[in-house]
Amino acid sequence: MLVSETLPLRANLTVLENIATVPQFSHGMAYAEALDLAWSLLVRMQETECAYKRDPSLSPQERFIAKLLRAAVTRPLLLVLDRPALLLPDTHYPPFVHASLHRLDDLLTECWIVDYPWNEPLYAPR
Repeated sequence: MLVSETLPLRANLTVLENIATVPQFSHGMAYAEALDLAWSLLVRMQETECAYKRDPSLSPQERFIAKLLRAAVTRPLLLVLDRPALLLPDTHYPPFVHASLHRLDDLLTECWIVDYPWNEPLYAPR
């Protein structure tokens, strides 16, 4: 699954709905069950305050978390983060990305961070 600036959230859905849509449609999960799963992931990430916001009103950090959880909810074999600096322009992003991924360790098998070669020292091996 890809987390990228080029893959937007659905602007007409809340963060909670953006995350819940994935298991609902890819795994046939009931709507209420998918919302509960999305909520539990937001709790895990300590980001529940953004649950009912829509994309235009999200901070870059909230948007990143929404996109990350939308990808992670499927328990992908491979998660690819495409140029985190584009997703988190006003954040010292390596520690933020590391902490976010650490909270999802049990859901992620492998994570690749696609970035410029000179940024490689910013990331701990995963």
